Amino acid sequence: MTTFVDRVELHVAAGNGGHGCASVHREKFKPLGGPDGGNGGRGGDVILVVDQSVTTLLDYHHSPHRKATNGKPGEGGNRSGKDGTDLVLPVPDGTVVLDKKGDVLADLVGQGTRFVAAQGGRGGLGNAALASARRKAPGFALLGEPGHAGDIVLELKTVADVALVGYPSAGKSSLISVLSAAKPKIADYPFTTLVPNLGVVTAGSTVYTIADVPGLIPGASQGKGLGLEFLRHVERCSVLVHVLDCAALESERDPVTDLDVIEAELAEYGGLDDRPRIVALNKTDIPDGKDLADIIRPDLEARGFQVYDVSAVSHAGLKELSFALAGIIGEARAAKPVDEATRIVIRPKAVDDAGFTVREENGFFRVLGEKPERWVRQTDFSNDEAVGYLADRLNRLGVEEELMKAGARPGDEVVIGGEDDAVVFDWEPTMATGAAMLGRRGEDHRMESPRPAAQRRRDRQAERDDAQEEYEGFDPFA
Repeated sequence: MTTFVDRVELHVAAGNGGHGCASVHREKFKPLGGPDGGNGGRGGDVILVVDQSVTTLLDYHHSPHRKATNGKPGEGGNRSGKDGTDLVLPVPDGTVVLDKKGDVLADLVGQGTRFVAAQGGRGGLGNAALASARRKAPGFALLGEPGHAGDIVLELKTVADVALVGYPSAGKSSLISVLSAAKPKIADYPFTTLVPNLGVVTAGSTVYTIADVPGLIPGASQGKGLGLEFLRHVERCSVLVHVLDCAALESERDPVTDLDVIEAELAEYGGLDDRPRIVALNKTDIPDGKDLADIIRPDLEARGFQVYDVSAVSHAGLKELSFALAGIIGEARAAKPVDEATRIVIRPKAVDDAGFTVREENGFFRVLGEKPERWVRQTDFSNDEAVGYLADRLNRLGVEEELMKAGARPGDEVVIGGEDDAVVFDWEPTMATGAAMLGRRGEDHRMESPRPAAQRRRDRQAERDDAQEEYEGFDPFA
């Protein structure tokens, strides 16, 4: 049964925003007390957070579909809808987030690092928020925006200081078991290690982590064996240790050739040329292994490698190797810039960005821009007043003027939005679609009629005025 997964495709969907409410306050002696529809709640986000207690992506392998909750719709009485709950997904330290094309979206390293994988939709405004001096009682509300949905790829790159690389059965798992408290599977057949193993080593005052990477073979960088699956776990290491088998039973192999093959695969994978290398000649407790190590050591040292004879069985040379690694890691840590407290800079995306473009495409005109596309998504096209409000907003934004400049004529087909969620209509310069019945665009005349009590007072005053005129014009001698 699979217990370690380091690459998954995750389908994330943020919550939709709640719809705004169109409501009119009703109270005794106040038949039309004004609009009181509340706003819809915001949809929940999908957030990835680094949690060092999580070491695998196995949960997302079994459950790849994750969705946040929707915002609640607004209600009358100026009651806004409840915001959707954010969905927080814990991921291992060292997780890389990519899109479907393979572009890196985020590199999550360090406890608590966060990344918003899918942003929730904005809630729609209720008619109370849409009321103005010109539109005293809107009979419509804005719809909530749909939350972002899409596919992302999560890749785990192990965060370790040292990586043990070498052929299968070279003794990497045995070395990490004696250098640290890790308990990997050890057996006398190739590819015993199927997942990276991590161990913590203490050498003097230096504490570092060491990773045992599954065995590499020729062609690993192209996907042969298990190399391509786990070479990414070497990328974050500060030093590489070549574990060479000096007691290999295969006559066609020798430690120097193994080293050349592994170096070629690392070069083919790329990005590891600047890492220091150490060579560990393993299994020197066997007489033939010790003799072979003495023969090849001068050649390896001539290439510039630090060479150590080690044995996982007798523990010979392990102390020297661990302190040598500690020295290199200490230098690498000292060379790093001093970590400063993360300065949180908030750069919110402009919601009122007025930028838009109009272009002609195969006999029709397409309008693209954040504001017009968002307005279209939030419009209830079954409500004529809402359509008139949209027409008024587009006109004030300057869409009509740009359409005229682009050569659009009355009756031409105009498309607002991209290929998936576009709205198509026949353009008229006045943009009076569904709004002519309302008088001027976006207005509601329901509240322009006088209130009943005021009307009764006016009627009585008019009767008194008429009676006064009749009295003043009466001539008793006529």
